[in-house]
Amino acid sequence: MNQAQKKRSLSGIRSSGNVHIGNYLGMIKPALEYQKDYDCLYFIADLHALTTLRDKELMHQYSMDLVATWLALGLDVNAHTFYRQSDVPFVTEYAWYLSCFTNISFLEKAHAYKDARANNKELNHGVLAYPILMAADIVMYDVDIVPVGKDQKQHVEMARDFAGTVNAALGQDVIKLPEPVIREEVMTIPGLDGRKMSKSYNNEIPLFCPEKQLRKKIMSIKTDSTDMEAPKELDGTLIGDIFKFFGQEQQYTDLKSRLAAGGMGWGHAKEELFQVINDYLKDARSEYDKLRQDEAHLISVLDDGARKATEIAVGPLNRLRSALGFKEVEL
Repeated sequence: MNQAQKKRSLSGIRSSGNVHIGNYLGMIKPALEYQKDYDCLYFIADLHALTTLRDKELMHQYSMDLVATWLALGLDVNAHTFYRQSDVPFVTEYAWYLSCFTNISFLEKAHAYKDARANNKELNHGVLAYPILMAADIVMYDVDIVPVGKDQKQHVEMARDFAGTVNAALGQDVIKLPEPVIREEVMTIPGLDGRKMSKSYNNEIPLFCPEKQLRKKIMSIKTDSTDMEAPKELDGTLIGDIFKFFGQEQQYTDLKSRLAAGGMGWGHAKEELFQVINDYLKDARSEYDKLRQDEAHLISVLDDGARKATEIAVGPLNRLRSALGFKEVEL
């Protein structure tokens, strides 16, 4: 099957902080697996990040980090499209069209808005309109599927609702409705304190930090005060939960048996956890470090991706502009 015959998939990630292993396991790794069977679009959601991040140096740093990360992990930019959201400004125009057909009460049902309101976070218009821009990200590219975890299903459902409202109002199927693909296997990735790994909790394990920093992070995991000689149960512990993501099944079984036999402390278990994570990531980390030193190359990847994304977007945009009575744009 050639690229033109493949269905189109889309995934995006915010440039709002350092990339951690939760980002990798929960989003990046499963998204990259679609490269074989789909024509994939991957983008850096820097416009979404702007709702909370207004430091241009950090925004640039995080964007460059993401390009190097995806490339180091196996993204094929020759076969697929990787771009920065703000480099395709048509998306904000498309979001305006969707917003003119959307009731504010519907936007107030979005998880992000309700969370911000409940926790007294800043409620700017970007937070309220977040689902509109996210919908434009999706439907402006005529995508077939949007792979998401269960907690993000609402975003795709809202995009379908917005698109359906526009189609009904205009009396024609102007906008293609995407299908969410729920990744049932994606679990909540625990952080150093046992809660969901999150930058806001400051409990993350950076994906490509140096070995010494990685070891320090792993050794900071809190454990109980069971004597070293006492038997210990690995199942259900934070060390065991994280170990399963990176170690082989036999490695996990072996560590579990040795802990259960006694004579082994949690410090030894954390050392082995560090080793399996480090072994898993070291080649990709080496590639990342090399890529990250060449920002000119990273920017060229984004520029090429923006060109390809724009060429894909102009057709769906012009369908909508024409249906609204506006002049079509030309590249």
